[in-house]
Amino acid sequence: MTSSATAQQVAEGRKAQPDHLGHVIFITAAAAMGGFLFGYDSSVINGAVEGIRGKYDIGSAALAQVIAIALIGCAVGAATAGRLADRIGRIRVMQISATLFTISAVGSALPFALWDLALWRVLGGIAIGMASVIGPAYIAEVSPPAYRGRLGSFQQAAIVVGIAVSQLVNWGILNAAHGEQRGKLLGIEAWQLMLGVMVVPAVLYGLLSFAIPESPRFLISVGKTDKAKKVLADVEGSGIDLDKRVAEIELAMTSEQKSTFKDLLGGKAGFLPIVWIGIGLSVFQQFVGINVAFYYSSTLWQSVGVNPESSFFYSFTTSIINIVGTVIAMVLVDRVGRKPLALVGSAGMALSLALEAWAFASKSGDGTLPTTQGTVALVAAHAFVLFFALSWGVVVWVFLGEMFPNRIRAAALGVAASAQWIANWAITASFPSLADWNLSGAYVIYAVFAVLSIPFVMKFVKETKGKALEEMG
Repeated sequence: MTSSATAQQVAEGRKAQPDHLGHVIFITAAAAMGGFLFGYDSSVINGAVEGIRGKYDIGSAALAQVIAIALIGCAVGAATAGRLADRIGRIRVMQISATLFTISAVGSALPFALWDLALWRVLGGIAIGMASVIGPAYIAEVSPPAYRGRLGSFQQAAIVVGIAVSQLVNWGILNAAHGEQRGKLLGIEAWQLMLGVMVVPAVLYGLLSFAIPESPRFLISVGKTDKAKKVLADVEGSGIDLDKRVAEIELAMTSEQKSTFKDLLGGKAGFLPIVWIGIGLSVFQQFVGINVAFYYSSTLWQSVGVNPESSFFYSFTTSIINIVGTVIAMVLVDRVGRKPLALVGSAGMALSLALEAWAFASKSGDGTLPTTQGTVALVAAHAFVLFFALSWGVVVWVFLGEMFPNRIRAAALGVAASAQWIANWAITASFPSLADWNLSGAYVIYAVFAVLSIPFVMKFVKETKGKALEEMG
């Protein structure tokens, strides 16, 4: 096959338009339910933190480990999901993830002891880690190139909707329990019910996985070409030359083996450069401290003098801002591009975090903030979430779903997502101790990482807007 023929096929794939865009959106939304689980779990624990502390009478350091231990499971799930998906398919991995998360939700709601709760959170973390890899990879593989950025954004959109829904559910449960996280509801404490409600989205994720097709690239890799053609016709349009599209994908997969960890190694640096860039994107996304806002926001606001009911309200308004920012990113990601959004977001986050650090430096001996600093802290916290949501929250998932060459995509995405979970764990586990040491200092650290992300993106990250997956690498 000549290079001109290949270029023509790539251009044809880029211009392909689906006959039923609604069907493609449904497929994408179903796969992104894994992101909803991630968001829901990230935020639902926010409402249970003080209840767990009171139930088991533990300090900040031990509490942080129970909260963060799920992220270790996430790293394990993310590291194994890519290889598993290459062996048994993307859909089967989604179904395994949904099953594990359902079991975890039931166990977390009915723990016998603290170690028991931690164990169930690890199991749920494995499920979320698997879903975090499969969602972006699957969406990238079934999306027409012209829509891939916007459809890839569904992963982050699902995360932020999951955060908002869990905040709303937590608020409803807290009010039903008369403002007491340890108040009794349905025979268990309120915080237990908050964790148990996670069964609903987990079961829904599992059911939806039976209603969507397998990835055409996986089907071709296992010799099911006819099925792959049917999926391609559904998602890219019946007007394309299906034989050429299959040939294009097969050409990109020529000489490939199933992607393994070994395929990612190269040179003195250990990993291939593109893998390090993916790891860097994942680490910077977490080291700006975004998940502090979702795991600890209620506790944070209470620590500076805000009452529990208001702290839950501020957590909910933050999640609404998160959704607004994500919608902005979904509109702009295919128009403006990935890199410009990331750079704007980095600058906005750095400024917002610096303002939060300044405000928290005025914390008085009784744990309250002066009126001016309190207002600045609230506004800056919401601005930080907005800038994150319209940039790094979306573009990192889009980048990770499309930046790697076909031959290593699943394995590389698994390593990058695993690095993201480890970075998330480091931030989540360290924040309570950092806050006890110096709350303002913690935000200075996050601001520094936001600043450092700017030269990283400018120097190392390549724009992927409008490119077919077969052009990567």
